[in-house]
Amino acid sequence: MEYVSTRGGARAVNFEGALLSGYAPDGGLFMPQCIPSLDRDTLGSWSSLSYPGLVKELCSLFIPAELVPRNALHELINRAFSRFRHKDIVHLSRLKDGLNVLELWHGVTYAFKDLSLSCTGHFLQYFLEKKQKHVNILVGTSGDTGSSAIESVRGQKNVDIFVLLPKGLCTQIQELQMTTVVEDNVHVFAAHGNSDEIDEPIKELFADVNFAGKYNLMSLNSINWSRIMVQIAHYFYAYFQCAPSLDTTPLPVVEIVVPTGGGGNITAGCIAQKMGLPIRLVAVVNSNDIIHRTVQHGDFSLAESVKATLAPAMDIQEPYNVERILWLLSGSDSCQIKTLMEQFNISKRLKLPEDLHRKLSETLGSCSASDEDIVGAMRRCWEENQYLLCPHSAVAAHYHYSQPHRAGSHPKFSCFSFLSSIPRCCLAPASPAKFQDAVLRANLVPQIPPEITALTAMETRSNPLERGWDWAQVLRGRIEAVAQQW
Repeated sequence: MEYVSTRGGARAVNFEGALLSGYAPDGGLFMPQCIPSLDRDTLGSWSSLSYPGLVKELCSLFIPAELVPRNALHELINRAFSRFRHKDIVHLSRLKDGLNVLELWHGVTYAFKDLSLSCTGHFLQYFLEKKQKHVNILVGTSGDTGSSAIESVRGQKNVDIFVLLPKGLCTQIQELQMTTVVEDNVHVFAAHGNSDEIDEPIKELFADVNFAGKYNLMSLNSINWSRIMVQIAHYFYAYFQCAPSLDTTPLPVVEIVVPTGGGGNITAGCIAQKMGLPIRLVAVVNSNDIIHRTVQHGDFSLAESVKATLAPAMDIQEPYNVERILWLLSGSDSCQIKTLMEQFNISKRLKLPEDLHRKLSETLGSCSASDEDIVGAMRRCWEENQYLLCPHSAVAAHYHYSQPHRAGSHPKFSCFSFLSSIPRCCLAPASPAKFQDAVLRANLVPQIPPEITALTAMETRSNPLERGWDWAQVLRGRIEAVAQQW
């Protein structure tokens, strides 16, 4: 299994090369040269697996045994999930009115990023220890990625991590989960800009191939293939939990609704679909609706500004993983993708070719939700179930509530949703405990775990990045200063 750039201008690398990188040297993103196809027998044999069991099977398809022996791979994955609070790692809540919510947030930071980053952190340590190598990790975060990335490598002697957060645009809890970390290998920068703006200095440093090579730069954002790979398991687990039976021909379809920001999670869904999993995908967004406009109208263009919403992790205008989806749908046509993405990078506007737009709209549905829609879904879910949703999960619930459907029963399920008899599963990316303001906005009462409450009494530390400063140069200086300690 080799990995190639979506833009075709970089040499192929193995899994280790893709893991220990950020953007490909040509500015593209690494993807597997070929996507494995699964037959019906394989799907049947996987249907009874636990979530960790599915992660192991999927990772085994993308990481050759000669690179990581199977016993070692399985042990890394077991260790990665050892800190999760729920015995099943993820949990499906079956609620009234056919609302199925897959809770992906039972990790240390109460966000779905813990699932992929805990595994990626252990894969990273495996290779670094073998090679006696040190890396510098650059991460831009809209809220949850930063804390999950920090947790995956904090205290590791062969890693330094540099996290840029948008000051004042995360929730207080999200910010505290990053700024209260005291380990010396963690360097947090509070930038006076939005999520898209903090990505720019990171792109600039990765584009400086000499600097990136000299200081072993890598990323733990979802530009890193390992993140996407682990997230494929969400879709298989959701499917097996919600499909009424695997004894029919053809296999039943399950609709999976995906709150979408940078597009990494929905990319994983597209790969699962390409592998043969019979799922219908719906990308749901907040008022920052570039993905919705792209699916509906082929309009991959920036709005005038990023809008601050109740679902801040989705306050993104440049969902970089769309490039991976377009590459998949183009038949791996790297020349076409290079041309399209270079056009977008120059003008920040792109009208998809008609054929590519048609394939995209056949692959994905989409929906956008306002803050009022989010609050309404949170309130309805509580009134009907006494179940709190985070605002990002509420975007998915809003889609569910807005569809014509009827509640029904099935011997396997207490609640089952139908849209033309198709069951639906909404992915829940974060715990409502991290979004107290949104919960209060819905006139509901936050439920705060003690470890979250304790953050407010801890000392914080971060480095400012003011508007007008050369953020890339500030980062260069800090990375160089840290390197001198080695």
